[in-house]
Amino acid sequence: MNDEGRFLGRRILVVDDDLEVLESTSLVLRSEGADVVEAADGNTAVSYFTAQEPDAVVLDMMLPGRSGFLVLEKIRETSPDIPVVMVTANQGHRHLDFAQGLGVSAYLLKPVPLTRLMDVLTELIAAGDD
Repeated sequence: MNDEGRFLGRRILVVDDDLEVLESTSLVLRSEGADVVEAADGNTAVSYFTAQEPDAVVLDMMLPGRSGFLVLEKIRETSPDIPVVMVTANQGHRHLDFAQGLGVSAYLLKPVPLTRLMDVLTELIAAGDD
């Protein structure tokens, strides 16, 4: 598959309460062919995850309503293998360890270059296809 459509046919849930981050991430994913579902809080994220059945999730850690950790925990209850990339400004190792314990696929520190995020998602989705 060429780079222009590396997410063609994929539904990706993007969860971030920072609307600028949400919009820019969604825009880049759409430019790569993804069907993007957006949520700005944790409760909506869980609801959309259940209803939309995405192929991958980009998840902020600090969210209103329900934290990214609780969203991840809920996702893992039903979908242990779906790629979930957590993005956060929190550099503490305790949070990283906790996210890994919950089964996060990747943990990236903000500000995350969008090219890096796209590369990580591409690798995780490809690994799940194998």
